[in-house]
Amino acid sequence: MAASAFALKCTDPKWVSHPKRFALSGCKGRTSKLAFLRTPPLGCSTMGSRKLCISNVASDQTQTLKEPINQGEDALGTFVPDAVSVASSIKYHAEFTPSFSPEKFELPKAYYATAESVRDTLIINWNATYDYYEKMNVKQAYYLSMEYLQGRALLNAIGNLELTGAYAEALKKLGHNLEDVASQEPDAALGNGGLGRLASCFLDSLATLNYPAWGYGLRYRYGLFKQRITEEGQGEVAENWLEMGNPWEIVRNDISYPVKFFGEVVTGPDGSKKWVGGEDVIAVAYDVPIPGYKTKTTINLRLWSTKVASEEFDLHAFNAGDHAKAYAALKNAEKICYILYPGDDSVEGKTLRLKQQYTLCSASLQDIIARFEKRSGDHVDWEKLPEKVAVQMNDTHPTLCIPELIRILVDVKNLSWEKSWKIAQRTVAYTNHTVLPEALEKWSLDLLQKLLPRHVEIIKMIDEELICTIIVEYGVEDLNLLKQKLNEMRILDNVELPASISTLLLEVENVIPAEEAVAVQVEEEEEEEDKDEEKKKEGEKEDEEEKNGVDEEEGDVKATDEKDQVRAKKKSLFDPDPKQPKLVRMANLCVAGGFAVNGVAEIHSEIVKEEVFNEFYRLWPKKFQNKTNGVTPRRWIRFCNPDLSNILTKWIGTDDWTINMEKLGLLRKFADNEDLHLEWREAKRKNKMRVAAFLKDKTGYDVNPDAMFDVQVKRIHEYKRQLLNIMGIVYRYKKMKEMSPEDRQRSFVPRVCIFGGKAFATYVQAKRIVKFIRDVGATVNNDPEIGDLLKVVFVPDYNVNVAEVLIPGSELSQHISTAGMEASGTSNMKFSMNGCILIGTLDGANVEIREEVGEDNFFLFGARADEIAGLRKERAEGKFVADPRFEEVKAFVRSGVFGPYNYDEMMGSLEGNEGYGRADYFLVGKDFPSYLECQDKVDEAYKDQRRWTKMSILNTAGSYKFSSDRTIHEYARDIWGINPAPLP
Repeated sequence: MAASAFALKCTDPKWVSHPKRFALSGCKGRTSKLAFLRTPPLGCSTMGSRKLCISNVASDQTQTLKEPINQGEDALGTFVPDAVSVASSIKYHAEFTPSFSPEKFELPKAYYATAESVRDTLIINWNATYDYYEKMNVKQAYYLSMEYLQGRALLNAIGNLELTGAYAEALKKLGHNLEDVASQEPDAALGNGGLGRLASCFLDSLATLNYPAWGYGLRYRYGLFKQRITEEGQGEVAENWLEMGNPWEIVRNDISYPVKFFGEVVTGPDGSKKWVGGEDVIAVAYDVPIPGYKTKTTINLRLWSTKVASEEFDLHAFNAGDHAKAYAALKNAEKICYILYPGDDSVEGKTLRLKQQYTLCSASLQDIIARFEKRSGDHVDWEKLPEKVAVQMNDTHPTLCIPELIRILVDVKNLSWEKSWKIAQRTVAYTNHTVLPEALEKWSLDLLQKLLPRHVEIIKMIDEELICTIIVEYGVEDLNLLKQKLNEMRILDNVELPASISTLLLEVENVIPAEEAVAVQVEEEEEEEDKDEEKKKEGEKEDEEEKNGVDEEEGDVKATDEKDQVRAKKKSLFDPDPKQPKLVRMANLCVAGGFAVNGVAEIHSEIVKEEVFNEFYRLWPKKFQNKTNGVTPRRWIRFCNPDLSNILTKWIGTDDWTINMEKLGLLRKFADNEDLHLEWREAKRKNKMRVAAFLKDKTGYDVNPDAMFDVQVKRIHEYKRQLLNIMGIVYRYKKMKEMSPEDRQRSFVPRVCIFGGKAFATYVQAKRIVKFIRDVGATVNNDPEIGDLLKVVFVPDYNVNVAEVLIPGSELSQHISTAGMEASGTSNMKFSMNGCILIGTLDGANVEIREEVGEDNFFLFGARADEIAGLRKERAEGKFVADPRFEEVKAFVRSGVFGPYNYDEMMGSLEGNEGYGRADYFLVGKDFPSYLECQDKVDEAYKDQRRWTKMSILNTAGSYKFSSDRTIHEYARDIWGINPAPLP
């Protein structure tokens, strides 16, 4: 791979002197600004007679360079772009890198030409960044994530490059408005929720702080899905974000790697392993430059797309008319990168998900190792790999990079198992994002064996290493204790022990009493078999006993004694249960195979240590850390909320807060200043007006900008408790209907309740909640008695672009998950930064936000995390008594006031005494009265606008901890061991 990954070498003097060619000629630019030079007016182009017709273009304006182009790299570094040079570059791309027909220069074409103009600068800075990293041979971090929820790139890129003014003026000269041009960009459909948004924030911070790093992901053609909200609730259609192309990506046809599935493992005469046969695909790199803020550093997000070699197209079959067979291999490869999180209810769906995860891991690890080898020169010292490479797994999706790294080192680079295992353990780290059991991935061993046979061999070896470590730690004196530890900690679940270990343990079992050596599940299994046998032979048993003259009682005792002896010989305490599936626990593999494990909020990290991975924590306490999440203040204040940004800069006295968030704390001394209050409220109202216009456009509903804007936007899931929110709204609506108009106006603060988020396509209960919210809105919003006093709006297809509109205009934000179930959350941080006050439980990062902004500036309700298990036990024992208001709301819903849809199943999930998905597992009913009382406090506070404004200011002032810059500094220092490498 070339050092300058985007470089285009050309020696023809007439092309080197051409500004466009100069920008891509492999120069090592020393500029953080736009690094292209002046292009000739498009009407004077010598490359053809076709002209681009653009009105209001100051194409006759020229600017003379003070120095010729060939004066060297320093000339490039001193060039300061202006509107004229920017307009010239945009015009150049409109004609010579067109994605649209030449006759018009309308908004879509203007967007693509503008983006390509910006990309020129990013490419130059990208080349300079990685030339420098290669030269200095610095240690780099590699971030592997199945999701990157980037949002629109144009305004973010020109903002980071400090070129917003130049581009706004240039586009005005070309007859367009920058905001209108930017609105043409679709959100990149590479993620779904907080996991992907966090990854994108991290890349922004890595670049801004000059840390050497790469991101790796998959280039999804259709993403998750585009959400449609109709009378039936949520509908899903494929995303179209790539239909018109993506100007930010650079396809790297010279960077591709083979990825294998299925096949078999053969052993050579020397004991070496070779994975042969099966299905082969090719992973091709697409690079997206990621610019830092006020720095030349531009790092890379490398996305993989999949294809097959052209010879895999069956030309004979195609000519014979069997077209499906002809392109079967092609489609089979392409579909790996079609959809984010394909449904996995079927074997085919599970197989596809595993293919996705392995493609990400295999292509990325091959690329990382190729880059390490190149930097190492002629002699590669593999022991130094962990000194130059840190691989971070964002959740369990990239777990297969552990066995894949070992496979490459052992099978391809011919290292020993022992050396490869130690290298992997020093190279890979794991971020845990969830405590939900269903999200801690477990894969069928049989499926993995079929799809990735070599990796199963390696996983079994890792599992054996782990078992040996556990035996050394706990000994064999107490086999029941050892069995408990193995059941909790092994990577392979319900799988027989390795032969060497099982033989050892069986020998130990044979010297202890039989009743201690017999596993409980074996007893149950054989007892069940005995019962079945007795039923079959019930009629024959007495005859047989009479025939042989055997006393019944005496014979039974003898048989039982013999049976126990046979059990002790044939069965082991550690034998798997044949009735249960054999699984691979990916989270356990992450912990065993990595050198660090971190949670993403203080309370979450404690749960990880004390509950989720407690046995591992006792074994390896130094592995476990906390890294509270953060978000980038550039996108989430500076660019999406310019009015607030200007206020912050004015009152703090500098705009350095965008990279030194601690300076936001200076706002506290102005929290009671009336002038600041006036400016603050005016900025908030402007943003609310923008939200109101947006809601009208997207939903058709008119909302009152003077009402409180109450927002809950996040993935739809029962634990996030959108159901608690909407049931609280139903109670509010019912009370309104029972009052006179005068009492109604006196008792309630006007509210616009805004929801947004996607329910997974096969998550039935989540989709019921979406429909319920929509049905409540349809009733409430058209009730003339209620008017503007209450509105309920579901915003379709929630994404980063929508968030950038809603968050600045929000006043109350709901983060109300069942305590102990949200790992961190990041939207709570974005809302708080923008002066929005939170209502929430002591869950995830809410705990730390409340500490930083002040208890009086956070609306707290609900059970604590340490109470949840007891409350569920109370429910199972039938001791829970629901609040009458909760029962009142359920009855009101069942009355049909919100339409003919039958909500019995949804309400039924909140009833009963036991079972996941029943018995109100997420404690909506338990927290409901506390939630209503807290909402009364919200109303009371909002009536006092001076108090509310002060609370809002203190939320922004206290949000400095939640910058992703702080998080990345901690990762770099405590986990990755990398240092900033700013370009000279």
